[in-house]
Amino acid sequence: MPTRYVRRAEMGRPIGGTEVLNRQGRSMPQKVRIALDAMGGDHGPPVVVGGAGISLDRHPDTEFVMVGDQPTLESLLADRPALRAASRIVHTDVAVKMDDKPSQALRHGRWKSSMWMAIDAVKRGDADVVVSAGNTGALMAMAKFHLKTMAKIERPAIAALWPTLRGESIVLDLGASIGADAKHLVDLAVMGGAMARVLFDLERPTIGLLNIGVEEVKGLEEVREAGHILRAAGRRDLDYFGFVEGDDIGKGTVDVVVTEGFAGNIALKTAEGTAKQLGEYLRAAMSRSLFAKIGYLFARNAFEAVKDKMDPRKVNGGVFLGLNGVVIKSHGGTDPEGFAAAVDLGYDMVRYELLAKISQMLGTAQAEMSAKSAADKPATDKPAAESMSS
Repeated sequence: MPTRYVRRAEMGRPIGGTEVLNRQGRSMPQKVRIALDAMGGDHGPPVVVGGAGISLDRHPDTEFVMVGDQPTLESLLADRPALRAASRIVHTDVAVKMDDKPSQALRHGRWKSSMWMAIDAVKRGDADVVVSAGNTGALMAMAKFHLKTMAKIERPAIAALWPTLRGESIVLDLGASIGADAKHLVDLAVMGGAMARVLFDLERPTIGLLNIGVEEVKGLEEVREAGHILRAAGRRDLDYFGFVEGDDIGKGTVDVVVTEGFAGNIALKTAEGTAKQLGEYLRAAMSRSLFAKIGYLFARNAFEAVKDKMDPRKVNGGVFLGLNGVVIKSHGGTDPEGFAAAVDLGYDMVRYELLAKISQMLGTAQAEMSAKSAADKPATDKPAAESMSS
């Protein structure tokens, strides 16, 4: 089945040093400044520096603020002159551990850890986006504490790309928080829609609410209410598709799949486990007999194409949506190629103005919900003063 769109990552990049205009003709920053938590992740600086180098080759209009142990980073940058010239090192040898609880990370890593200082670069305006492969809970806690949430957003969400039969979709929330009322689900739809507009260059991305059935009468009250709000809104920047089921995620039925964090995280881990399971099945089958090995040789190109399509490194990077700043979470165990994908994602979020699009779309959504609330309010008794005079 053909891909229905092309990601901006495959469209070519602006050339560094030239003026870039957005769709409205406004001048955009010539450089995208990316803060890197160089001490985060399972492998630390070697993966971060390697990934930054790969991403810089694709985006020469990038500057990096690398936060980590200076002697280590200087050593890794010694044979990368182009990357060294595009980077500024901020020294710290304090790193948040991958098994730290969020409260521990805030208590012991505030002000001095590489994760906090990278986030602080965004807070102070020294960087446009932060990318970290560190502890997810700690990163969310620090980012929310330091950057704060956007106006009228109670909880941030984790959104990520999901490979599908039709290309890629965006799924959120993947575990930032558990449970959601109708307002939160509508906010997720709007933020996910803004991300789809940025990444896929879509004027009106399709939105689906994950549910136990496609019928309007099924599911939790909160999900049904959110569906009613989205359908009644008739927004020009979102195309509400309706309810979708679990198998619709892989089919690519919609551009954005919205769910609360508990179900989203289970869906993500189930998909990752299933992909590994299928890979093991194929490897075992191909080595079972001589004929199977010969068959593999004839079908090698087809298997390589499947492997490439399912390569998790290419869709590495979760976006923390709803914060007053752009935060990207890379998988902790990724390699330089995977980390580069997360850096690329951060670049796109900044270059194509994710925060501005979210703010604009949220303002419209919140006005619509207020109007709906006022319209649904029953005509009760007359005001007290009028009642007394009568």
